[in-house]
Amino acid sequence: MSSPTGPASGLPVRMPRPRQPGRHRRPEAAAAPLGAPPLVLAVPGAPSDGARRLAEDLVSIARSEMPGLDAQIGFLDGDGQEYPQLEAVLTRAAQENPERLRQAAEAAKALADEAAEAIAAAEAAGEVVDEVPLVPTVPTDGPAAVVVPLLAGPDSAQLRRIRQAVMSSGSAAELTDVLGPHPLLAEALHVRLSEAGLARADRARLFTVATAADGIILATVGGEEAAQAGGITGMLLSARLAVPVMAAALDVDGAVLRVAEQLRSAGSARLALAPYLIGPEVSAELITAAAEEAGCAAAEALGDYPAVGKLVLSKYAAALGITLQQVSPAMR
Repeated sequence: MSSPTGPASGLPVRMPRPRQPGRHRRPEAAAAPLGAPPLVLAVPGAPSDGARRLAEDLVSIARSEMPGLDAQIGFLDGDGQEYPQLEAVLTRAAQENPERLRQAAEAAKALADEAAEAIAAAEAAGEVVDEVPLVPTVPTDGPAAVVVPLLAGPDSAQLRRIRQAVMSSGSAAELTDVLGPHPLLAEALHVRLSEAGLARADRARLFTVATAADGIILATVGGEEAAQAGGITGMLLSARLAVPVMAAALDVDGAVLRVAEQLRSAGSARLALAPYLIGPEVSAELITAAAEEAGCAAAEALGDYPAVGKLVLSKYAAALGITLQQVSPAMR
C-alpha cells in the first residue's frame, strides 16, 4: 500500500518518463479511436510456434505505434485451438461488434460530458476557451474487423483463401492490400543482407565486405505476378546497394536458376538470394534449396523487422482513414 509520502517500502516506483526536449523528439503515438475495429493479422502457411512468435512480435510493434489498438492473429491453416483459425477469429469479431460499438458510444458520451463540464467550469472562472476537444471515434457502419494479410507481395493463391475466409465468416470485415511494394521493405531487405554479410551496411562508410554480393536474386512466392510486383521493391533495393537486383518466384520451376544465369551473364560474379518474404509463407527448406540451386548464399526472411509491423499498422489505419506519422526508410 502507498502512504501520503509515497509507496510502501520495497514496492517499485513507476515514474512518468519525461518527454525528450527539442524539436527532434519523437511525436506521441496516436491512440486508437473509440470503437475502432480489431486489426486481424492473417498468417499464411503452416502454423508453428515460430510463426506465432513472429505474428505476436509484429502485432506488438503495431500496438506500440497505436496505444489501445485491438490486434488479433488468425491463421489461415489454424487448428482452432493452439492456432486460431482466421475464419473463427473474424466470426467472433462480428459477434462482438455490437457490444464494442455500444461501449464506444458510452465512452464517447462520458468523455464529451466531462469536456463540457470542464469548459463550463473554465468559463465560470472567466477563462477563455479557444477550442473544444474532439473525441476520436470511428463510424458505426464501419467494418467489424480489418484483415491485413501477412504477405509482402501478391500471392494470388493465399489471397484467394483469405478472401474466402472473410466471406465465410459473415463478419463484413475489410481486407487490405499486401504490405509491398514499399521503400521500408527495401530497407528491411538491405538490413537482412547486411546481417548475413552479403551487403555493405552503409554505403557512406569507407569499409569493404569481402563477401558482399554484386548481384541480388529477390525471391518471391506467388508466381510471375508476384515476381513482377517484387521488381518494384527490387529497383529500390538496387538503388540502395548500387548492384543489379532481379526478382524470381520460388514456386515457378527453374525461375531462380534462370535469373541467376542472367545476372552472371551480365557480369555479376557473387550472387546472393534475398527472400522477399515475411517468413511463414514458405518453408525455410525451400529458400535453402533455391539458394543451393543458384549456387549462392541466402539472407534471412524479413521476419519481425520493425518496419514490417509498422506497415501492418499503416494498412489498418488507411482502411479506417486514420492518419499516422509518416515513417521514412533509413538512408544507407
